[in-house]
Amino acid sequence: MTTNCSCQIDCTAKAVISSVIIGVLAAIFRYTALITITPAFLWVLLGIAIGYLGITLLTSSICSEKRLCCKSLSLFSAGILGTALTSLLLLGISFAATSITGAIITGFLLFFFSLLITSTVCLIKCRYNCD
Repeated sequence: MTTNCSCQIDCTAKAVISSVIIGVLAAIFRYTALITITPAFLWVLLGIAIGYLGITLLTSSICSEKRLCCKSLSLFSAGILGTALTSLLLLGISFAATSITGAIITGFLLFFFSLLITSTVCLIKCRYNCD
């Protein structure tokens, strides 16, 4: 199976832009107390990030042409690590509902999580001929 990832640059750019928008909106909503982040939500995101890390380790041999997957895989790895670390940070430190620092870290958490999801879509598009 040959892969054609000429649209991969567009996909990764869209992934980053949409993730930034989601992260900024999440920070604003957390600061204004429109959303709250519960420990159960943080544990779920941590579990998803660890699960993705394990799946990536087990399926890393699928990508035969490494140069085609590097851009999306870099975003994917950043999403995994960012989601895991920011969820651990928010689990370890409790912030007030309208704390600026808590809002910024929550924005980063949802930025990394949405980056994880959107970069997964980019990897799938790369794997199965994205033209």
